[in-house]
Amino acid sequence: MSNRILVLYGSYRSDRMGIRLAQFVIDRLRRRGEDVELIDAKAIGLPMLDRMYKEHPKGQAPEALEKLATKIREADGFVFVTGEYNWGIQPGLKNLTDHFLEEWFWRPAAIVSYSAGRLSGARAATAWHGTLSEMGMVVVSSTIGVGPIGQSLSEAGEPTGEGGAALERAFPRFADDLLWWIEAAKAQRARKKPPY
Repeated sequence: MSNRILVLYGSYRSDRMGIRLAQFVIDRLRRRGEDVELIDAKAIGLPMLDRMYKEHPKGQAPEALEKLATKIREADGFVFVTGEYNWGIQPGLKNLTDHFLEEWFWRPAAIVSYSAGRLSGARAATAWHGTLSEMGMVVVSSTIGVGPIGQSLSEAGEPTGEGGAALERAFPRFADDLLWWIEAAKAQRARKKPPY
Protein backbone atom coordinates (compact mmCIF):
# COMPACT_ATOMS: atom_id res chain seq x y z
CA MET A 1 0.00 0.00 0.00
CA SER A 2 1.39 3.40 -0.93
CA ASN A 3 1.95 6.28 1.45
CA ARG A 4 0.41 9.72 0.94
CA ILE A 5 3.27 12.24 0.78
CA LEU A 6 3.00 15.99 0.24
CA VAL A 7 5.98 17.77 -1.31
CA LEU A 8 5.81 21.43 -0.25
CA TYR A 9 7.58 24.12 -2.25
CA GLY A 10 7.60 27.84 -1.56
CA SER A 11 9.37 30.01 -4.12
CA TYR A 12 7.39 32.90 -5.60
CA ARG A 13 10.14 33.98 -8.01
CA SER A 14 9.39 34.22 -11.73
CA ASP A 15 12.38 32.06 -12.76
CA ARG A 16 12.06 29.35 -10.14
CA MET A 17 14.91 26.85 -10.21
CA GLY A 18 13.85 24.89 -7.14
CA ILE A 19 10.73 23.60 -8.88
CA ARG A 20 13.14 21.31 -10.75
CA LEU A 21 14.16 19.75 -7.44
CA ALA A 22 10.55 19.44 -6.29
CA GLN A 23 9.72 17.60 -9.53
CA PHE A 24 12.74 15.33 -9.10
CA VAL A 25 11.61 14.37 -5.57
CA ILE A 26 8.05 13.75 -6.74
CA ASP A 27 9.21 11.62 -9.67
CA ARG A 28 11.58 9.50 -7.59
CA LEU A 29 9.02 8.89 -4.83
CA ARG A 30 6.38 7.94 -7.40
CA ARG A 31 8.84 5.45 -8.92
CA ARG A 32 8.83 3.79 -5.50
CA GLY A 33 5.04 3.49 -5.69
CA GLU A 34 4.17 6.36 -3.35
CA ASP A 35 1.14 8.64 -3.73
CA VAL A 36 2.78 12.08 -4.01
CA GLU A 37 1.33 15.55 -4.54
CA LEU A 38 3.02 18.92 -5.01
CA ILE A 39 1.82 21.72 -2.74
CA ASP A 40 3.09 24.88 -4.42
CA ALA A 41 2.77 27.95 -2.21
CA LYS A 42 2.74 30.26 -5.23
CA ALA A 43 -0.09 28.33 -6.90
CA ILE A 44 -2.17 28.26 -3.71
CA GLY A 45 -1.49 31.96 -3.10
CA LEU A 46 -2.34 32.25 0.58
CA PRO A 47 -2.21 35.82 1.92
CA MET A 48 0.38 36.77 4.50
CA LEU A 49 -0.65 35.11 7.73
CA ASP A 50 -3.41 37.06 9.42
CA ARG A 51 -5.40 34.23 10.97
CA MET A 52 -4.41 30.58 11.28
CA TYR A 53 -6.74 27.90 9.95
CA LYS A 54 -7.72 26.92 13.51
CA GLU A 55 -8.69 30.52 14.33
CA HIS A 56 -11.53 30.54 11.80
CA PRO A 57 -14.92 29.36 13.08
CA LYS A 58 -15.52 25.75 12.10
CA GLY A 59 -16.59 25.57 8.46
CA GLN A 60 -15.81 29.24 7.79
CA ALA A 61 -12.16 29.11 6.74
CA PRO A 62 -11.39 30.28 3.19
CA GLU A 63 -11.74 27.44 0.68
CA ALA A 64 -7.99 27.26 -0.06
CA LEU A 65 -7.22 26.82 3.65
CA GLU A 66 -9.94 24.21 4.10
CA LYS A 67 -8.70 22.14 1.13
CA LEU A 68 -5.08 22.34 2.23
CA ALA A 69 -5.94 21.47 5.85
CA THR A 70 -7.65 18.31 4.62
CA LYS A 71 -4.67 17.36 2.45
CA ILE A 72 -2.25 17.88 5.35
CA ARG A 73 -4.39 15.84 7.78
CA GLU A 74 -4.64 12.99 5.25
CA ALA A 75 -0.90 12.89 4.51
CA ASP A 76 1.41 10.28 5.98
CA GLY A 77 4.51 12.46 5.61
CA PHE A 78 5.97 15.60 4.12
CA VAL A 79 8.98 16.74 2.11
CA PHE A 80 9.85 20.44 2.36
CA VAL A 81 11.81 21.67 -0.66
CA THR A 82 13.41 24.96 0.35
CA GLY A 83 15.70 27.50 -1.17
CA GLU A 84 17.97 29.65 0.94
CA TYR A 85 17.23 33.36 1.04
CA ASN A 86 19.96 35.45 2.69
CA TRP A 87 21.00 32.60 5.01
CA GLY A 88 17.40 31.89 5.94
CA ILE A 89 14.06 30.32 5.24
CA GLN A 90 12.00 30.99 2.11
CA PRO A 91 9.20 33.36 3.13
CA GLY A 92 6.57 31.80 0.83
CA LEU A 93 7.06 28.32 2.26
CA LYS A 94 7.16 29.62 5.83
CA ASN A 95 3.93 31.57 5.32
CA LEU A 96 2.18 28.50 3.91
CA THR A 97 3.41 26.31 6.76
CA ASP A 98 2.46 28.79 9.51
CA HIS A 99 -1.23 28.79 8.54
CA PHE A 100 -1.52 25.37 10.20
CA LEU A 101 -0.39 23.68 13.39
CA GLU A 102 -2.27 20.63 14.72
CA GLU A 103 -2.70 19.40 11.16
CA TRP A 104 1.05 18.66 11.00
CA PHE A 105 1.26 16.69 14.25
CA TRP A 106 2.60 13.13 14.50
CA ARG A 107 3.93 12.80 10.96
CA PRO A 108 7.51 12.81 9.69
CA ALA A 109 9.00 15.55 7.57
CA ALA A 110 12.12 15.55 5.43
CA ILE A 111 14.06 18.55 4.16
CA VAL A 112 15.52 19.03 0.69
CA SER A 113 17.40 22.31 0.22
CA TYR A 114 19.02 24.09 -2.68
CA SER A 115 20.80 27.28 -3.62
CA ALA A 116 22.49 28.90 -6.57
CA GLY A 117 25.80 28.47 -4.78
CA ARG A 118 27.85 25.57 -3.52
CA LEU A 119 26.42 25.50 0.04
CA SER A 120 23.19 23.92 -1.25
CA GLY A 121 20.83 25.78 1.07
CA ALA A 122 22.35 24.16 4.16
CA ARG A 123 21.60 27.15 6.40
CA ALA A 124 17.92 27.14 5.38
CA ALA A 125 17.73 23.39 6.02
CA THR A 126 19.16 23.90 9.50
CA ALA A 127 16.61 26.62 10.26
CA TRP A 128 13.74 24.47 8.95
CA HIS A 129 14.68 21.58 11.21
CA GLY A 130 13.87 23.51 14.38
CA THR A 131 10.78 25.11 12.87
CA LEU A 132 9.24 21.82 11.75
CA SER A 133 10.07 20.13 15.05
CA GLU A 134 8.34 22.94 16.93
CA MET A 135 5.27 22.41 14.75
CA GLY A 136 4.92 18.79 15.88
CA MET A 137 6.64 16.93 13.06
CA VAL A 138 9.42 14.37 13.43
CA VAL A 139 12.22 15.61 11.17
CA VAL A 140 14.16 12.72 9.68
CA SER A 141 17.93 12.79 9.92
CA SER A 142 18.60 12.34 6.20
CA THR A 143 18.60 15.54 4.20
CA ILE A 144 19.50 16.43 0.65
CA GLY A 145 21.26 19.62 -0.41
CA VAL A 146 21.64 20.60 -4.06
CA GLY A 147 23.85 23.36 -5.37
CA PRO A 148 24.44 24.98 -7.61
CA ILE A 149 20.86 24.11 -8.55
CA GLY A 150 21.13 25.40 -12.13
CA GLN A 151 24.00 23.02 -12.87
CA SER A 152 22.60 19.99 -11.05
CA LEU A 153 19.16 19.59 -12.62
CA SER A 154 17.88 20.22 -16.12
CA GLU A 155 14.71 22.23 -16.75
CA ALA A 156 12.86 18.90 -16.83
CA GLY A 157 14.17 18.02 -13.36
CA GLU A 158 16.66 15.43 -14.56
CA PRO A 159 20.09 15.21 -12.88
CA THR A 160 23.03 16.72 -14.75
CA GLY A 161 26.72 16.98 -14.01
CA GLU A 162 28.46 16.11 -10.75
CA GLY A 163 25.74 17.70 -8.62
CA GLY A 164 23.07 15.65 -10.33
CA ALA A 165 25.08 12.47 -9.90
CA ALA A 166 25.48 13.22 -6.19
CA LEU A 167 21.72 13.79 -5.91
CA GLU A 168 20.99 10.43 -7.55
CA ARG A 169 23.37 8.69 -5.12
CA ALA A 170 21.89 10.43 -2.05
CA PHE A 171 18.20 9.98 -2.87
CA PRO A 172 17.74 6.26 -2.07
CA ARG A 173 18.95 6.61 1.53
CA PHE A 174 16.95 9.82 1.97
CA ALA A 175 13.77 8.10 0.72
CA ASP A 176 14.42 4.96 2.79
CA ASP A 177 14.78 7.08 5.93
CA LEU A 178 11.59 9.05 5.26
CA LEU A 179 9.58 5.93 4.43
CA TRP A 180 10.81 4.10 7.56
CA TRP A 181 9.59 6.99 9.72
CA ILE A 182 6.30 7.18 7.83
CA GLU A 183 5.65 3.49 8.52
CA ALA A 184 6.68 3.86 12.18
CA ALA A 185 4.43 6.89 12.69
CA LYS A 186 1.48 5.19 10.97
CA ALA A 187 1.86 2.14 13.19
CA GLN A 188 2.09 4.27 16.32
CA ARG A 189 -0.95 6.39 15.39
CA ALA A 190 -2.93 3.19 14.70
CA ARG A 191 -1.89 1.71 18.04
CA LYS A 192 -2.80 4.61 20.28
CA LYS A 193 -4.21 8.08 20.18
CA PRO A 194 -1.70 10.95 20.42
CA PRO A 195 -1.53 12.51 23.91
CA TYR A 196 -3.06 15.82 22.81
